[in-house]
Amino acid sequence: MTTSHTPSPSAAPSRDARSLVAAFVGASDEESGPLFDELVSSAWREGATTSAAAGTAEAAAESLEAAPPDRQGLLVVLLGLLAGSDDGPRVTVRAHLDTFLRLLGRTGGGRPLTLALFYLLGHFPEDRKRIMAAVEPLDPPRDDRTRLERCLTSLDPEDIVLGRVWPSPSEWILGEEERRADRAWVAGLSADQIARAWAQDTRSVRSHAGAKALWAVREGTPVAVVDRGSHADAPLFEVSALPERRPGTHGASLRCTSCRGGLEETGAGLTCRDCSLVYPVEYGVVDLLDPLTPEAGEAEEGERGDVLRHAQVMPRVGHHYENGLRPAFLRSMGSNWGGLVSPTDEDSYITEHLRPVEGTVLDMAAGAGRWTAVVADAVGPERVVALDANPSMLVWLRGRLPDVESVRASALDLPFADASLGAVNCWNSLQALPDPERAVAEVGRCLRPGGTFTLMTFLRSPDPVYRYFQTTQNFPGFPDGMPLFERDDIVSWLRSAGMSVRDERTPGTFLIITARKEG
Repeated sequence: MTTSHTPSPSAAPSRDARSLVAAFVGASDEESGPLFDELVSSAWREGATTSAAAGTAEAAAESLEAAPPDRQGLLVVLLGLLAGSDDGPRVTVRAHLDTFLRLLGRTGGGRPLTLALFYLLGHFPEDRKRIMAAVEPLDPPRDDRTRLERCLTSLDPEDIVLGRVWPSPSEWILGEEERRADRAWVAGLSADQIARAWAQDTRSVRSHAGAKALWAVREGTPVAVVDRGSHADAPLFEVSALPERRPGTHGASLRCTSCRGGLEETGAGLTCRDCSLVYPVEYGVVDLLDPLTPEAGEAEEGERGDVLRHAQVMPRVGHHYENGLRPAFLRSMGSNWGGLVSPTDEDSYITEHLRPVEGTVLDMAAGAGRWTAVVADAVGPERVVALDANPSMLVWLRGRLPDVESVRASALDLPFADASLGAVNCWNSLQALPDPERAVAEVGRCLRPGGTFTLMTFLRSPDPVYRYFQTTQNFPGFPDGMPLFERDDIVSWLRSAGMSVRDERTPGTFLIITARKEG
């Protein structure tokens, strides 16, 4: 099975829209791919439409019902692109709504064309009632249905949910305390901020639907990727039950983030021997991002509004991430709708390629700890430090892996001495860092010669349509979309950091690498 589509190079389109659509509809299987690429590029480029867009939309919609099934899905995705562009011929596309709904009924649900039509129909919230009435008899999976419903929902100032809709609202089951925290956050936003966040959420959900639809009409029905590893899930737990951090765990290997001085255990947490900054420990997590002043007492510590204490408001965010958000992210960013890469494959790769020399083993940007557990199994939990900047993730990780040192710190300024780490793992997180090149440089600074750096991240798809869907899904820190990578850029960063690539794999749009620090 193909895992990604690379457009064929072609000359500038010379045919008019109607003849180009007709050529695509009537083409052989071998010709249809290049012709679709030509059709798309004639009307749409990187989210903007061309002067041919209106004619293309009209011709595609008129040809839709008579087109072969495999061409119908691609034409529907193209119509969605044209309807969704800011300057696109939305009115022209919407005029054919009856055709789309009729075609939807004929699919019977559960087909790639159904997914393509869901993506297209999600651009017309003013027709929500008609669309959902046509969807109801199909009884689609809950994630597809709630994703479409969200795309068709207009902003209601009296009922605002932000940031809890991707990859579909069905993935988010919040407790009342979590809902109260969300409402308090939304109440502090201006009307413009709310409108902007709502539009970004809508675009994210719609682009996820588009990525799924495009893959499906080319490759077949997506499959669920089930995590069957020994660390597949962790039970929910009470934050109050988290164990205290064991003194002497990794305090000697950590460094002050202000002066790089060594840290020592004190009653208040960890204290820098050189500048006397005090780094508190809450729920067993060392907080190197929010130090106390050297003279801090109980009053200041109680008033500082510590983020790790507030993390208990969203104690289940790690559960949401591991069980819903992360699998969906891999499907969308890695083109993994067919299960080309399974969690078991990821486990095996880390276990096989993580080859530490002497020193601490760092799981950088560890998230909720699913792959920290694999690292700990491979080298022993007593050697591992899990580092992340997100306090809610660390609280979850701490509950799942109480024997692993958990540290809140920045991957852009690692709290370790030069040449002090035996190995570093960075799994599904480099793309989430604000300066990935700097993070790679920090890994190179801290690794001992011979130490390994295992990395999994994602490449920008060579196909412009799928790439558009990848990069228009917004995430925390990336309101305008996730900026993925070119392979050569990452290899260049590794070399600049003194590392050489020892293993490289690129299934779908994944990039999986093992590099070694040279002596």
